[in-house]
Amino acid sequence: MDPVAEPAAKVVKSDDEWREQLTPAEYQVLRKAGTERPFTGEYTDTKTQGVYTCRACGFELFRSETKFDSHCGWPSFFTPLAGDAVIERTDISMGMKRVEVLCANCHSHLGHVFEGEGYATPTDLRYCINSISIRLVPA
Repeated sequence: MDPVAEPAAKVVKSDDEWREQLTPAEYQVLRKAGTERPFTGEYTDTKTQGVYTCRACGFELFRSETKFDSHCGWPSFFTPLAGDAVIERTDISMGMKRVEVLCANCHSHLGHVFEGEGYATPTDLRYCINSISIRLVPA
């Protein structure tokens, strides 16, 4: 899993515009790469069918069919939508090397992706996504 080059954001707003659009909690996660507390997000355990979109720009990111129970405290998916829905980039904050997941449309922080954790999924990947970064559009 090698992070790919980062294309330019299609949705570009000033910091003030993002602060005006998002709640303080959404802003902290989406624009400042924060993390919501585990087991507190609205989508951690949901089984509703539909498409998960970026809460900042509405871009389609994940389908409910790829969501699985990881019991890690955040919604987990084994793959994003086909194409270039997300950007993966190296994150060396927190004293470790991880792979950050961003919305490809507006470059908002969504969470991180991990591999090789032994989940019985087709990809052996866990896209660990903050509920506050996404919005479920029911089928």
